[in-house]
Amino acid sequence: MSLTTLTLAAPAANAGPLAPLEWGGGPLTVEALPHVTYTAHRGGALEVPENSMSGLVAAYERGTAQVIDVDTRILRDGTLVAMHDATLDRTTTSTGPVRSLTLRQWKKVRLRPGAGLPGSWHSERPPTVAEVLDRFGGRIVLMLEAKDPRGLRSLGKLIRARGLTRSVFVNSNKPDVALRAHRMGLLAQVWRSRTQMRSDRPEQWAGFVDVLDVDHKARDIDLLRAVNSGVPRVWAHTVTTPGQRDRALRLGCNGVITDAPGLLARTPAKGVKGVGAAGLSERWPVDPM
Repeated sequence: MSLTTLTLAAPAANAGPLAPLEWGGGPLTVEALPHVTYTAHRGGALEVPENSMSGLVAAYERGTAQVIDVDTRILRDGTLVAMHDATLDRTTTSTGPVRSLTLRQWKKVRLRPGAGLPGSWHSERPPTVAEVLDRFGGRIVLMLEAKDPRGLRSLGKLIRARGLTRSVFVNSNKPDVALRAHRMGLLAQVWRSRTQMRSDRPEQWAGFVDVLDVDHKARDIDLLRAVNSGVPRVWAHTVTTPGQRDRALRLGCNGVITDAPGLLARTPAKGVKGVGAAGLSERWPVDPM
């Protein structure tokens, strides 16, 4: 793919927020991602309220990441919603398990923005996964983590119904869930902790994993094993500083998953040949915030 194609595919500031898909020539797919990719973890949880619609819109409009990550959980009635924790306690004004709610009850939940976030944020209803896909699907590549594997089939249906099988990564900590996603025709991603990486043999997953999501705190030897596994994309999580990013890139990772995409986009990489701010910024317009 040419640099021109990549530039046109990116969400440009002068195109206006959430421009109709037909203006960009069709859904943005994984093939349009730059060589070094930035993912806004939960929308960029140090910069916006995590897994909130307003935070995801901000992440999209700022253009400091090429992928937006959203956590998914399943309600009692089978509805998939955007939420990281198994309970409502940490991020909302409510308490109790997410899985005990119906959609009607979910619509009464209100997010509680973190006090340390920059800017001014208001309490709002957390979105459903369908709402996230309808708002952003095909406009930017999405990463949806299946926190509850029971919802994988429903997640696949939502993705396929919108023609987004090449535009959404389905993430899990479990390789067997990634294999199920792959067999469903979805883009499969698997994340691993630094402890798991000590004994992992990721080359065994190269046939069905599209992104290997590795802990930046892992030992050099474990990161190098991941980079050389044959999995096409190896992205380091959860990066919050330029130094953490630079180490991961120097070891051969070709992407980072970050809570601070704005910070990384403003800070050129050091000691990484050919990589500046926001990965390869000449391929992707960057909003300096």
